[in-house]
Amino acid sequence: MTLELHEPSGATPLTPDEMLGLRAKHITTRGELNELESENIIEGLTWLERRPKSFDVLTDDSARAVHKRLLGQVWDWSGVFRLTEKNIGVPVWHISTELRTCLDDARFWREKSTYDPLEATARFHHKLVWVHPFANGNGRWARIMADAYLATIDPDIFLDWSGGGTLTSDNDHRAQYIAGLRAADAYEFGPLIEMVKAAAK
Repeated sequence: MTLELHEPSGATPLTPDEMLGLRAKHITTRGELNELESENIIEGLTWLERRPKSFDVLTDDSARAVHKRLLGQVWDWSGVFRLTEKNIGVPVWHISTELRTCLDDARFWREKSTYDPLEATARFHHKLVWVHPFANGNGRWARIMADAYLATIDPDIFLDWSGGGTLTSDNDHRAQYIAGLRAADAYEFGPLIEMVKAAAK
């Protein structure tokens, strides 16, 4: 069977070779794939919540491990840096360097209290999406990485990224989120920071 994916706006399309990495060959629709990925993400979140205190989310190995835990039961290439250029993201040969810079910046912001916790989280999230290190699942991974980062600064704040809806299909909330990320690409962080602040519980 052939998997026909109808991606929401702003999503990263997969190449035919990347599509071959789908472990569940019975999947034929985006809805089925979303359900399978959601189940895997729930398991990954459980693992992340139970991680030892020594687990440092701000390392290359941890960043890859989180992606693999979130999507490793669905995609063979989960946790592996992409090898193809996408409609977003740095060139493949810059991924490792730019991701390391992103993680180091986030550590510096936390240690020096450069920004308030929510602004630091918004900026960290944007930079992860901007790097776009994986073939797919970058948005979800980056939101979960941002949550884990925020928990190391202020564990009492919870972010409801969904805004009561979803970010995995086309809707006004997703459009606002994508617009916030694109504005941040041009160094205008206000809209994304305001969105993160509105998501704080």
